[in-house]
Amino acid sequence: MAPPGAFRHLTLALGAAVAALGSLLFIAWKIYFRGVGTGGGTGWAGWWERELRQLREQQSRDPPDGTLDWRQVLVLGLDGAGKSSVLHYICSETAKERIAPTHGFNSARLHTEGLEMDLLEVGGSRNLRAYWPHYLSQAHVLVFVVDSVDRSRLLTARQELHALLAEEPRLPLVVLANKQDKSDALSAAELHDELALHTLDGQREFFLLPTSATWASLSSATSVLHVKSLLVTLLSQP
Repeated sequence: MAPPGAFRHLTLALGAAVAALGSLLFIAWKIYFRGVGTGGGTGWAGWWERELRQLREQQSRDPPDGTLDWRQVLVLGLDGAGKSSVLHYICSETAKERIAPTHGFNSARLHTEGLEMDLLEVGGSRNLRAYWPHYLSQAHVLVFVVDSVDRSRLLTARQELHALLAEEPRLPLVVLANKQDKSDALSAAELHDELALHTLDGQREFFLLPTSATWASLSSATSVLHVKSLLVTLLSQP
């Protein structure tokens, strides 16, 4: 008879596998039904290429009235960092008790100050991070959200961030030290060191903001509305 610990490890392993499989099936379902009738390759590779092509076609469309400048903000970060909450409160100042995590893609659009701003979030689970670089070339600003409480994964966050920056050396970067409303959150200064942001090339536009992506924090110094103002400023530059 197997020891109790073996069953516990087996249960954890099966749970992780089911979660990863569920995420993959969600993306495959989304891609498949978006691609029905469009031709292209078959299998996962064909679906993924079709998804990228459709996103690029959507991104290159003309503004609705021909007067707005289109800009894309790519929002990345590890799962659980609070990316979806950041998007919600940038686009809407309405309270929401719970914001579901993103298992594939999430997007929002803002028309503000002569800009059509598309915010594209790609999920941060391990199986989705490999696809992050595919979206960098279309982005005008990269927003990287970090969970200021999740000390155990700061090394992973740092590695993923620096891998992205190596792909696009000139892409403006906004790092959000999120969940500052938590009592045990690391400060922005501490995260600056933990993420080795001092090693960034001086030619890159770079900003580090402490944020709290909650309705109660909208009027505080860590409100995500400051992020919205910064993005509008960055994207309005010639």
